[in-house]
Amino acid sequence: MILSRILEHKKAELRRKQSRGYLSELKQRILDLSRPMGFALSLDANRKPGSPALIAEVKKASPSLGLLRPEFHEHFDPVGIAKSYYTYGASALSVLTDNDFFQGSLDNLAAIKRQVPLPALNKEFMVGDIQFYEARAYGADAVLLIVAALERRQLLDFHLLAKELSMDVLFEVHHERELDTVLEWIPDVRLIGINNRDLKTFSTDIAVTIRLAKRIPSDKLMVSESGIHTRSHVEQLVEAGIHAMLVGESLIKAESIESKIAELRGTEISHGCAKEEFR
Repeated sequence: MILSRILEHKKAELRRKQSRGYLSELKQRILDLSRPMGFALSLDANRKPGSPALIAEVKKASPSLGLLRPEFHEHFDPVGIAKSYYTYGASALSVLTDNDFFQGSLDNLAAIKRQVPLPALNKEFMVGDIQFYEARAYGADAVLLIVAALERRQLLDFHLLAKELSMDVLFEVHHERELDTVLEWIPDVRLIGINNRDLKTFSTDIAVTIRLAKRIPSDKLMVSESGIHTRSHVEQLVEAGIHAMLVGESLIKAESIESKIAELRGTEISHGCAKEEFR
C-alpha cells in the first residue's frame, strides 16, 4: 500500500530532524513572518455559481506516474507555475513538499510564497509536531491532515497546534467512517476535503465526492480533491454542492494552464490565444 510506505518513510525522516536546535531555528523564523493569509476565507470569497473556487496544485511528480511532464527532468519552475495559476484565476495554491515520493520541497513553498500573493496549502503527510513548525516557517497558510493516516488523538492535537500557529486545516477524508470521525471529534471543523483517489490503488473516482458530500453539514466548506480533469467533472461537483476543487495533474499536464482553467471553470479565455507555458 502506497500510503503505508510513505508514512513509514516520513516517520523515519522526522526522526532525523528531531533536535532542539532545529525547532528553535524554525520558531525564530516564524517570529519574523507576517500572519498567514486566510486560506478558507479565500475559498469562501471566490466561489461562484457554476464554478467552485480553484486550489491549483504545484506538483512535479507522483508515486504512480513519476514525472508529470518529460521536460521536468531538466527544468521545473514551481514559481512560474504558481504565477500562471494566480494570473488565470486560482483562489489558492497547494504545494507538494514531500521530496522522496513527489519530488517537492519546502524551499519550493517558500519561494512561491515570496512571489505569489495567494494563500498556500502545505501538501504534506503530517505525522509529527515539527512538520507544523516547518510548514509555518516556510510560509504555509494551511496544512493538510489525512484522516486515514492519523489516530483520533493526533487529529485533535495537530488541529490545535495548527490553530496555535494561525494556519487553517484541510481535513482529508476518503469514506464515511473517516468523515464521521472528523464531524464527531472536531465539530468546529471548517474545511473538509474529499479525496477521490484511493490511497491503496491511486485510482480516482468523482463518485466518492458525490457520495460523501451528502453527509456534510451546510456550514462546512467542501473541497473535492483529485481526478478532476474535465468540465463535466466540475459540473458534477457543482451539482453536489462542492465549494472548492483541488486540481493538480490535469493543470500540470495541460499544454496551456490558461485554457485548462477556463475549461474547468466554464469561462472564456480573456487573453486571446492560449499561452503554452511549458514549451
